[in-house]
Amino acid sequence: MARIEIIPDDSWDGELGEIHPRVVDPKYGRVDNVLAVHSLNPRSMRAHLALYESAMAGTATLRKAERELIALVVSLANDCHY
Repeated sequence: MARIEIIPDDSWDGELGEIHPRVVDPKYGRVDNVLAVHSLNPRSMRAHLALYESAMAGTATLRKAERELIALVVSLANDCHY
């Protein structure tokens, strides 16, 4: 398993501190690993977040849960392991 250095989200300050409210999971109070790997490069985190938000807001005809299911199926079809 690969290990990627991250800054623990309870230590985020400055630019990361500004981003934190947008990326923390309100239900669990933590940042998902797929975003936390960007903690050493806040610019890449903002870009990842912008892409995700664009994809999740891309259509009014599908609910967010349906868009998430589509993303899951695409990941499975592409043999993504996360």
